[in-house]
Formats: sequence, structure tokens, C-alpha cells
Amino acid sequence: MRFGVVRFPGTNCEQDAVHALRTMGFGAEYVWHQDSDLSGFDAVVLPGGFSYGDYLRSGAIARFSPVMSEVVRFAERGNPVIGICNGFQVLTEAHLLPGALIRNKNLKFLCQTVHLSVQDSVCQWLDAPKGTTFAIPISHHDGNYVCSPEDYQALCEGSQIVLRYCEPDGHIAPDSAPNGSFENIAGICNATGNVFGLMPHPERVVDGVSGSTQGRAFFEAIAQRFN
Repeated sequence: MRFGVVRFPGTNCEQDAVHALRTMGFGAEYVWHQDSDLSGFDAVVLPGGFSYGDYLRSGAIARFSPVMSEVVRFAERGNPVIGICNGFQVLTEAHLLPGALIRNKNLKFLCQTVHLSVQDSVCQWLDAPKGTTFAIPISHHDGNYVCSPEDYQALCEGSQIVLRYCEPDGHIAPDSAPNGSFENIAGICNATGNVFGLMPHPERVVDGVSGSTQGRAFFEAIAQRFN
């Protein structure tokens, strides 16, 4: 399995992603944002950071980078694409996923470990039973997911809500999302499940340095599916 990890000006988590993927035994190479060739890659990662300094709004300028036209075509062919943190924001700006990410409810940058509850979804990136919980770090200022009532209904009907913020025991409380995310949504996918966006950083809990390897589950399922 060979992953292409896209670098935009301002990306700062691409090295984390490449390290995590290589730690798991996968091939991983950087893709510059001005490139338009994804041939040879089995999956694409849009990592976290502050693409173009988050000017205008997060992901709004990165969406027009040359590489994104090819990422859209790559995804439309059914190939796997994951957007983590800023990458999730770019996916919404590129209309590969519905909704938007706005400022956290307290208008403060959040850097902490959160708990996530797996939902029953069509996502191809995660193969864990509904109700499984993960403890994964977040690091964002604009992670408050919002969408229209129509988009939310479509997400529910299409089983496209992959993760919700929850309490340590797995219970989902009204305010489990520290960023105020609508309906505690932490991650969603497209209708076919090959495009996955999430605010938490699973690549940071892969090698065990932090005492956890729970992030491996977010990459192993897609490798097993496409190999």
C-alpha cells in the first residue's frame, strides 16, 4: 500500500503522517501541492496544519491548489482519500464532503486528547464495531463542524457519520464535543465511504511513543481493503 501525503504551504503534520505510515510498514511519499500526478499511489492523505496560513478561512485557498483537481478525480474513481484536521477542512472546501469547519465554540485553540465513539457507517477507512471508543488527540482552532439540516439528514440516511465525540465511558453527552461540533460530529465520509474527513489526529498515536497505538486502526482497514 503506497500513500501520497500532500504538502501545502503551511502544512505541519505531513512528517507525522509519513512517519506513522512507514512505522506500520506502508510506503509513504510527499506530494507537493503544485503537482498534479497521483499515479503510483493507492491512497492520498491530506494532513493537518494551516494551509496558506488559513487566510480567508481554513482550507479555502488550498482547495484551488493544482493537486486538488487530481485529488477530486482520484476520489471520484473510488480511490481512498483521508483528510485529517486541516485536511478535513480542505475536503469540505473542495466539496468532497458536506458541511464546514468553523471556530471552536470557546474561540480558543484546543490541544488535548478526546474520546471518540464509532458509529455505524459506510466508511472504508475504519473497520471497528459500532460503539467502539478511541482516545485520540486533537489540535485545532477551527474544528467546530456545522452543516445544513438537509446535509445532516443525508449524512444520517447514508450512514456517513463515522465518529462522534463522547465521554470516556462511551456515553455521548450533549456537550461531549469540546469544540462545539454539531451533534458531536468528529468525522464523516462520502456516500461511497472512500473519502473520510476527521478532526482528531490518529497519526499521532501509531508508534507507541505516547503510550498508545490506537491510531493504527484508522489506516490498517483501508490497507486490508485495497490490497
